Order: sequence, then structure tokens, then C-alpha cells
Amino acid sequence: MEKTQRKATKKIPELHNFSYERHTQHLEIISLEQRRLRGQLIETSKYLNGLNDVTLEGLFERDGNVRTRNNDQKILLTNFKTSQAMNFFPVKITATWKQLPENIVSAGPVNTFKNRLDKYWVTNPPVL
Repeated sequence: MEKTQRKATKKIPELHNFSYERHTQHLEIISLEQRRLRGQLIETSKYLNGLNDVTLEGLFERDGNVRTRNNDQKILLTNFKTSQAMNFFPVKITATWKQLPENIVSAGPVNTFKNRLDKYWVTNPPVL
């Protein structure tokens, strides 16, 4: 799907010689990689706020440290012994989740979380 989006943006004559990142900026669309990360953060918010029918046991471990910088809903990164585990959902989003401000992670309803995350990313784009 990423290849399809790249090809489609190249077909716009005035953007033909620019990079894919420049295409997405000019067209005001997010890359599929950023969209994927957004979806994972939304799911994480649902898990941590109890909006999914899935238990957190084995999926996330909350950080009990109350003195945290950005938000008080920190999740800990579990140490894995295989490199394959680095592609596991909680491992991939932990660093990004920890950097989100308190008003985003404690947003409550899913749509509020989405709106606040999108506004935050306008001035603080995620590092992919």
C-alpha cells in the first residue's frame, strides 16, 4: 500500500522531482508509516483506559514511578531475548508513548485522544 501511495503522489506533475516526504507535506497527508503508528497509539490508549475487552497482563506493564516527566501513564519496556520480539506491538510503541504529554494520554474517550494526538503532531511530528 505504501508503494501505491508513493506512485500516486509521483504522478502529480509539480511534485514529480521531489521526495515522498515532500509530497506528503505538500498534499497535507500523513505517510502510511505514521498512520500505522497512530493506530497503534490509539489501541494502546484503549488498552490502558480499559476500553478493550483484553487484559493488560503480558501485553503492557505500567511504570509505578509517579515522578515521570511527560505523563503518568508510562509503560515499561520488557526485555526480550530475541530480535524478533522487537517487532512486537508493545515494544514498537513504548518510546513514542512515553514522549506524549499528559493531556493526550489521559484524554479518556477515543475521539478526544485522536484529536489531541493529531494537534500535537502538527508541531511535534513523530520520529519514525
